[in-house]
Amino acid sequence: MKIMNIMGLLILLSGCTQDQQNQLSRKAVEFLDGNYLVTYANGSTTKTWTINNGKVTTSDKGYYYFWDNKKHYVQTPIENTFIEEIE
Repeated sequence: MKIMNIMGLLILLSGCTQDQQNQLSRKAVEFLDGNYLVTYANGSTTKTWTINNGKVTTSDKGYYYFWDNKKHYVQTPIENTFIEEIE
């Protein structure tokens, strides 16, 4: 039964335009929002941001992207950044 549901969903999605698929994808990501503590540490430099009911995304360029609680858009390099989920 589970396989039939997955197959039906795939058939339904294949009939959608690319724009519709992107919209559905963004809606699914909204359910993944959470609370995070993001810390950037490199040598003596340490910065910390708190994200409430938000998300942290990545790119192929090697950065994390997110909006902090003060509504500032932030990007940090992946190799020097630590993300913790908080409650």
